[in-house]
Amino acid sequence: MLQGRPLLADAQRIWRAGVDACLPDRLLQREVIVEEGWLAIGDWQIELDAVGRIAVVGAGKAGAAMVRGLEAAFGPDLLAAKRVSGWVNVPAGTIEPTEAIHLHAGRPAGVNEPRPEGVEGTRQILREVASLAPNDLCLCLISGGGSALLPAPVAGVSLDQKIAITRLLSASGATIEQLNCVRRQLSEVKGGGLARACTAGTLVTLVVSDVLGDPLDTIASGPTLATGDTAADAIAVLNSLGISDHPDAQPIVEFLRRRASSATSNRPPGPAAVHHLILANNATAVDAAGIEAERLGYNHAMLCATKSEGSAEEIGRHLAQMAIEMRDHSGPNCLITGGEPTVTLPPADRCGLGGRNQQLVLAAMDELGDCHGIALLSGGTDGEDGPTDAAGAMVDHCIARAAKSQGLDAAAYLTRCDAYHYFKSIDGLLKTGPTGTNVCDIRVVVVDQKSIAG
Repeated sequence: MLQGRPLLADAQRIWRAGVDACLPDRLLQREVIVEEGWLAIGDWQIELDAVGRIAVVGAGKAGAAMVRGLEAAFGPDLLAAKRVSGWVNVPAGTIEPTEAIHLHAGRPAGVNEPRPEGVEGTRQILREVASLAPNDLCLCLISGGGSALLPAPVAGVSLDQKIAITRLLSASGATIEQLNCVRRQLSEVKGGGLARACTAGTLVTLVVSDVLGDPLDTIASGPTLATGDTAADAIAVLNSLGISDHPDAQPIVEFLRRRASSATSNRPPGPAAVHHLILANNATAVDAAGIEAERLGYNHAMLCATKSEGSAEEIGRHLAQMAIEMRDHSGPNCLITGGEPTVTLPPADRCGLGGRNQQLVLAAMDELGDCHGIALLSGGTDGEDGPTDAAGAMVDHCIARAAKSQGLDAAAYLTRCDAYHYFKSIDGLLKTGPTGTNVCDIRVVVVDQKSIAG
């Protein structure tokens, strides 16, 4: 440890610095500039006299903070002059007072699935963008969780069927790309549907990216970017995961087969100009965490995944092996990584409670043993890890000792994906509440190279 500080406290500070760097209210006030009759958003700009009115729509876990930052950047004069209004779907529990843009609870807190209230909000968004004139400007605020918060099932598919197939895909270890390939075929808004419905002359999408590599067609399933995937591609995903014959998949497979055999319908062209700006991503968080590690006196190494990772268990065990190597040899004493692993769930009757970050740390803990001279944590930057109230989990020698004293069998909890109950009993859950952003996961390992176990 450095300067007498507990290792785990340092790991938490480093993790939190990564999250704070991606808070969208700060990012928007930096990127949106109103000056001398011009509106500049990143490198894009427009003369305000050419704009009729400004509408703001969107969805995501960071939606409330994005609205707060945008309204602050606009200021009261622009809000009034351009009759700024709009509708943004956000999780319940994140709604706060706004000046001009309505925040709508599209789902309950901690339930990262589509809900009827999200469908209602999405219909309002589609009505809003379809009411705009050619000289109007539409801004779309998108962040992680947008897929669940922008549900608009296509005719022939019910919301319950969409929820069932999404659960089945997730439980089968589907990547975010595979999930979205299927979801886009079942939605009126995803895969460019929102852009096609928009009648404004210009549409600018501001994105807090929760997808590695920042593919715009995948973030929130790409509501403002048309994609080339087809119903046949979605069927191929279900086949590749071996779930095409599952009862929950049957209605979807039948719909996709009908769609694949039918002619593509004509669609409206959408706005004349569409622009996208990535405000923050996983690399932003990892970089900021590295700066904090350096400030705390660590010699750190950083690694940020750019595509979907493997299983949480494999990554956790690998991080544990690296932690032991770092502790026992000279070199970096802090490792910061970013990414988003997958978890394949056991059958429902044997499945416990947890999330990918908790599963990752439990696998690491199983490898680390007494964890002497090592602290490791992994957390979702949105403050939510799976269907739990924790962002993730953490371990050091004190937590490992508590597990040993209670006789907890890490392997058994891993097998049934019940990491939440494992860590809850030993005070190893990382709890932050909703953070207001979402840029995948951050993992932090810190070691004390002077405390090598003999």
